[in-house]
Amino acid sequence: MIAAADFNITKAERSKLNDINLENIPFGKYFTDHMLEADYEDGEWKNVEIKPYQPMLVQPSLAAIHYGQSIFEGIKAYKNPNGEPFIFRPQDNFRRFNISAERMQMPPVPEEIFMEGMRQLVKMDSAWIPGQEDHSLYIRPFMFSCDETIGVKPSDKYKFMIILSPTGPYYSTPMRIYVEEEFVRAVPGGVGYAKAAGNYGASMFATAEAKRKGYDQVLWTDAFEHKYVQECGTMNVFFIIGNTAITPDLEQGTILAGVTRDSVITLLKEMGFNVEERALNIDDVIDAHKAGLLYEVFGTGTAATISLIKELRYKDYVMEFDVANWQTAPEIKKRLNEIRYGKREDTHGWMVKL
Repeated sequence: MIAAADFNITKAERSKLNDINLENIPFGKYFTDHMLEADYEDGEWKNVEIKPYQPMLVQPSLAAIHYGQSIFEGIKAYKNPNGEPFIFRPQDNFRRFNISAERMQMPPVPEEIFMEGMRQLVKMDSAWIPGQEDHSLYIRPFMFSCDETIGVKPSDKYKFMIILSPTGPYYSTPMRIYVEEEFVRAVPGGVGYAKAAGNYGASMFATAEAKRKGYDQVLWTDAFEHKYVQECGTMNVFFIIGNTAITPDLEQGTILAGVTRDSVITLLKEMGFNVEERALNIDDVIDAHKAGLLYEVFGTGTAATISLIKELRYKDYVMEFDVANWQTAPEIKKRLNEIRYGKREDTHGWMVKL
């Protein structure tokens, strides 16, 4: 069993923070002074260390490069008005990380390494947490296979790491979305519910095609009929139809069980909405729009938080929304931000203090 006392900690000689302005910082471009690294060898985790952020030296035969055994998570840390750092729902990401690991035939990461390692790392670099609205410290735990051999099989060696990135908004303006009918993100029995690196690589072609058509992202549909909505780009998606909020269910294993998604469901119920997690046909979305009952459509995710959708196109039918007059999505975002930044009571125990 690895305890926090077993972590080897080496501090950076000089902070890069002196060279970076944390105001209006882009997403995922800059990284903090330190990172966590741990090795899995001979059936056990070892060599847990926090050290200065630095390049890695790997062999060209590294198994992760060739066969895609790589998973990750996205978590955020915030500061309250007193400057105290908190992490938003890290335990949920820890559980999901090991669900992804099981699906990809990778060893589970112990809680002592994932949670305590994250806590120590974020605490060490807490000065990097931006204080302004819609900014946070993005936490990226990830694991990849490290065998140095060519052969399609689970590796015997793995590396687990955590890096940190101060970040601003992922989507700064409301989005235009194209409903994808040819390419698919996931199929039942696949790895859609896992946060596997390959899911994101496979999505890039369809996204690029949508951008060539003038859209920001795609709304994925099911693999068989291309009728039932799935995820929106890298986000879960919600539809406000009448007084009901509908989001695709997780039953078929094609959709990531988003931590922000779960948080939004909780807040919507507190706001008096009926919330339905179920299959939703795009034709029903169009019918609701024609009837004047489709009030709002928005995406949810760790990076994006709440992202408004101002246009949704299916075939030649275009649904446009006056996002300036929306009430639900902005209120959800407001409540989430108030909880995260310590301006509203956290009645759900979501914020973990360092």
